[in-house]
Amino acid sequence: MKKILFIVTLLIGIAAFAQNKALFDRATESYNGGEYQAAVDSYLEILEEGKHSPELYYNLGNAYYKLNQIAPSIYYYEKALLLKPNDSEIKNNLSYARNMTLDAIETMPETGFAKIYNSLLGYLSFDQWAYVAVVFVVLFVLLYIAFYYFRYASRKRSAFVLSIVSLFIAILSLVFAYLEYNAFNADRPAIVFAQESSVKSEPNKKSQEAFALHAGTKVIILDALNGWKKIRIADGTTGWISSEDIKVLKDF
Repeated sequence: MKKILFIVTLLIGIAAFAQNKALFDRATESYNGGEYQAAVDSYLEILEEGKHSPELYYNLGNAYYKLNQIAPSIYYYEKALLLKPNDSEIKNNLSYARNMTLDAIETMPETGFAKIYNSLLGYLSFDQWAYVAVVFVVLFVLLYIAFYYFRYASRKRSAFVLSIVSLFIAILSLVFAYLEYNAFNADRPAIVFAQESSVKSEPNKKSQEAFALHAGTKVIILDALNGWKKIRIADGTTGWISSEDIKVLKDF
């Protein structure tokens, strides 16, 4: 019975993979043919199946950009960048899309140490740092075994030194993975989808407007209350925005 269930599950998985590949190919064909809305529909159909990847989000961003829909274009570029943080093509296209937004917000300057730290930590995603740690742990074990079996002192010394270096890199990568994971969970970015949204000083419609934001602007969610989100923008300014006006990025 278990064997039959395994075979059925395997066949269903193969069928689902084939269907998603067919949808992806169809979407790519539509995009190359200039049928951008058809491409979007096919890509979204794949997402509805619970499948996601940086390539899928990147292609969605491109299709929306061609449709001149800047907010969803930025939204999907940002999602692609979350999964593949060091991809130059995603960063480049995201930069083009951001230039189409109306809000020109000055970014808060970083200190030299903070800039180096964030650049180093964000070079890989937390799961990629974890993979690096695993690779170097395996390398450490292999080198330690080599050290044990080598006869010549020079080879034993080299294997020992390299094993220690591998262990150090593994531990460092694990620490980076932990720090990046905590930073990832603490950071709650969202994109403004409303054409124009009034950001209030308090979480209600009657309060004074602090400032206005437009479609495509990235914000960080700090708190939530009764259908409102407290946000911070790139220059450090905070306010309350209607939950309906923004779309959370980390929803996968």
